[in-house]
Amino acid sequence: MPEKFVVIMAGGRGERFWPQSRLRRPKHLLPIVGEKPMLTQTVERLEGLVPMANVLIITNAEQRDAVIDVCPMLPADNVIAEPVGRDTAPAVGLAMELVRARDPEGVFAMLPADHVIHDGAGFRRVLGAAFEAAAKQSVLVTVGIEPQYPATGFGYVHKGEQYDELDGLPVFKVQRFVEKPDLETAKQYVESGEYYWNAGMFVWTVNTVDAAFAQHSPSLYASLEKVKTALAAKEPIDELLAREYPTFEKISIDFALMEKADNVVTLPSAFDWDDVGAWPAIARHHDKDAAENVIKGDGWVEQGSGNIVLSENGDGHLLALVGVDDMIVVRTKDATLVCPKDKAQEIKKLVKQLGADATWQKLM
Repeated sequence: MPEKFVVIMAGGRGERFWPQSRLRRPKHLLPIVGEKPMLTQTVERLEGLVPMANVLIITNAEQRDAVIDVCPMLPADNVIAEPVGRDTAPAVGLAMELVRARDPEGVFAMLPADHVIHDGAGFRRVLGAAFEAAAKQSVLVTVGIEPQYPATGFGYVHKGEQYDELDGLPVFKVQRFVEKPDLETAKQYVESGEYYWNAGMFVWTVNTVDAAFAQHSPSLYASLEKVKTALAAKEPIDELLAREYPTFEKISIDFALMEKADNVVTLPSAFDWDDVGAWPAIARHHDKDAAENVIKGDGWVEQGSGNIVLSENGDGHLLALVGVDDMIVVRTKDATLVCPKDKAQEIKKLVKQLGADATWQKLM
């Protein structure tokens, strides 16, 4: 078995969780669910699966210090800062070269930084089987999440025939990846029992994903060859990324590789999972009062139901709601958000507008 690594992608801005989530301290650096930052929970979940020395994090320059701060169990050199965001395919390619420099035959997982998973043992079992599948054959492995409802906010993986069984878990060939569907299509996917949510969890060997880049994304592959050469020459990582990374093609890993490759397999999840993509999702993970209100911090709801009230300051300033239902009210030291739950996806547009206004750029 080649040496195992995990690379966590932690460069997002978490704009749908404004005003708590900011550029320098976004969603994955906050305790959105649980008592610790989401990224800290993600790293701790890997205990017993891979050595902490083999866990790397790809983030950005604005967040690197904060990432190091919330992940003291990792060597600081394992936190790599992209000088600019180039989407997920360049991040995977960079991860490939970082792992190659440590073990040319290595097998590594790419994981998001901010998903909620309570069943750590089940998660490690599936990832362990995925490592085994990737090391056994030249395949690109993805973890498919058993859909709980007809979601329109996730892409889907259409499974094919069974390919293998590892640790009692079935491994299926992948027929295709599909983009986020409309509601009726999503219902058909769930009812068929042939589709999984695509959670963006992948496992592969250096050699397998290298071959996939060479075949399906030659432009990006040529850029990655420069990184490989520079790392082999022991050039400082920050210098080579500052020079090369801005020239990389900006493309997602789904478009660059996964939707084109014919050697993709999937393991269905055997653990709980939640993307927690916007404020309404936190209601699934917090205690509610008799009227289904979630209240964190100094809040009070009178004659209202289904509200989310969050005050992070603890300074005795009360957030009081009267006679309203299904609202999101979030207070930080410098901003307060009031938004109906069904408009939560519009928060991202608000943040974009604030960022374009010189008066309010300080809130980004």
